[in-house]
Amino acid sequence: MRDFVAAVIAVLSAFIGIRKKGAAVRDGSLRPAHIIVAALICVATLVTCIIFLVRSITP
Repeated sequence: MRDFVAAVIAVLSAFIGIRKKGAAVRDGSLRPAHIIVAALICVATLVTCIIFLVRSITP
């Protein structure tokens, strides 16, 4: 579970573009499957939020 949380943090920081070098080096030990699943969840959440925002703003 801790690896998945670390993967989510790595993906979110990649979305923003902020990551320390030491943290990026530690990301090398994360499983690729965790990173892929975390990225898919984050992208789906982002797209859903954008769709909800657009539908609430436009008539």
